[in-house]
Amino acid sequence: MATSNIPPVLTELKLSAALKETVNTALARGRMMSVAYVSPEGQPELSFRGSVQAYSDNQLAIWVRNPEGGILKAVASGHPNIALLYGELGAESKAFMTFRGRGRVESSETVRRKVYDDSPEVERNLDKDRKGVALIIDLDSVDGFFGGNMLKMRP
Repeated sequence: MATSNIPPVLTELKLSAALKETVNTALARGRMMSVAYVSPEGQPELSFRGSVQAYSDNQLAIWVRNPEGGILKAVASGHPNIALLYGELGAESKAFMTFRGRGRVESSETVRRKVYDDSPEVERNLDKDRKGVALIIDLDSVDGFFGGNMLKMRP
């Protein structure tokens, strides 16, 4: 009887330390994350974001340098759904993940400081006066492949 090489499936929506580290170091490793959202006019939008970071076990955060930016206008206009895409296919590592959730602006100075401080230095240097905004993404799902596991993570 042939043995199956089906990887284990992780279903609990809880970002592991290794997954958080992968997200938090993506830019330093040349892997910008793609972010998708719907504009106030209902159009799909895509952008690369270098400040994406794991904020908690079930949240991501982005330091949005431009407080008038499209993603913030989308969230403010009732379009909070956000998807993020990460991919890495190399000899040493294989990971591809889709994160889906709802974005919200967090104006607490403590949260703003943490998201700004935890952003890569290159991103902080582009907003030395901290005029940006902390966007928190409450995750609804994470799907893909990471650390030898299939991901079908839900709350």
